[in-house]
Amino acid sequence: MIDISVPHSARIWNYWLGGRDNYEVDRAAGDRYTSVFPGVVDVARASRGFLIRSVRYLAGEAGITQFMDIGTGLPAVENIHEVVQRVAPEARIVYVDNDPLVIAHARALLTSGPAGVTDYVDADLLDPDGILAAAAETLDLGRPVGLILSGVLGHVPTYDRARSIVRRLLAGLPPGSHLSLNDGTGALSPDIEKAQRAYNETGAEPYHLRTPGEITGFFEGLELVEPGVVSCPRWRPAADEPDPGEDLDVFGGVGRKR
Repeated sequence: MIDISVPHSARIWNYWLGGRDNYEVDRAAGDRYTSVFPGVVDVARASRGFLIRSVRYLAGEAGITQFMDIGTGLPAVENIHEVVQRVAPEARIVYVDNDPLVIAHARALLTSGPAGVTDYVDADLLDPDGILAAAAETLDLGRPVGLILSGVLGHVPTYDRARSIVRRLLAGLPPGSHLSLNDGTGALSPDIEKAQRAYNETGAEPYHLRTPGEITGFFEGLELVEPGVVSCPRWRPAADEPDPGEDLDVFGGVGRKR
């Protein structure tokens, strides 16, 4: 059942990105956040831009043809399977989420190209073993997989638990697999921390900002792809993308499992 009495991060994110899959409670919460930290809209766009560039890299240069996107969120202008299958039409993508509204939109996400496969798994980020077992019904976990964790680990209450989840997911994937990960930080602006504290008090699922160093820690044991873990607009920007002029409070990177 979709609860529209409290704001929801995926719907607020959708609102900030200009989507229509949100409710008044989400728009109000989003507006309260931007009244304290207007830069969050740029953060949301930078996170999405990094995600698109990183999966395009994985499907192209890295030759990955299997993807597992955990914490899918709501349909966007460019869904991951659309980006990936333009590069590798035979690619297989598994979306993982447990939000009722995302489930309601799953039909849109499952529209795959004829050569590839797209599937949806209703599972919880806190259950990595369950995710791997369900994903194995669509993906061949004996071959490299692109693991995507975009803006979701902040929902795990403690950093140690978040690290443990990432390690367990990667342990279930073979060498040659890649991790694309980004999350919000509070390193550059005290206003984002103030806005996040107020949001966490609304009754919505809290989001915990990490430091850039903590985000780098998620890649322990992996071979980082250049330029490493950086503010998202700095990760391999396209030639036609404007320089943001300064780092934004969202950091990410891509790492390869040896």
